[in-house]
Amino acid sequence: MDCNYYQAHALMLAQHPSETEERVMIRLLAFGLHANSLLEFGKGLSSEEPDLWRRDLTGQIDLWIEVGQPDEQAIRRACGRARQVVIYSYSGHSAQLWWNKNSESLARNKNLTVIDVSSVCSKELALLARRSMQLQCFVQDGQVQIMSDAAMVSIELIHRMVAPIR
Repeated sequence: MDCNYYQAHALMLAQHPSETEERVMIRLLAFGLHANSLLEFGKGLSSEEPDLWRRDLTGQIDLWIEVGQPDEQAIRRACGRARQVVIYSYSGHSAQLWWNKNSESLARNKNLTVIDVSSVCSKELALLARRSMQLQCFVQDGQVQIMSDAAMVSIELIHRMVAPIR
């Protein structure tokens, strides 16, 4: 609702063998938060592509989304290639350690936003993972809820760093 975007998407998410359900669901959450007809999933963990991205009609990268705790060099490279870069970290204490280690160097990237999903929320979100899921993502006034037929998860997002909107 915050973005006035109301669409249904039939998505096929491939799960890398080393990827947890928690990470898959954070990728799905990122899709819901940035939903757009041009938003697409990247090739996966073992590629140079982001987890999600949106390119304009000329092929330029408007939005580059990473999930987890990418290294500073990869983030810098993404910031050089895309108009806007968003990172969703999610693993509690280790995400905090990653942020403490990298926050100063990341602050130099003026097109970077870093958002942390609370550990409790990411674990609850992982419990919704099923082979054939039907989920709804509801975003209103900055509040996020993911709903299945069996449960609802309210997502707490901590904005660690926010790039100005261009």
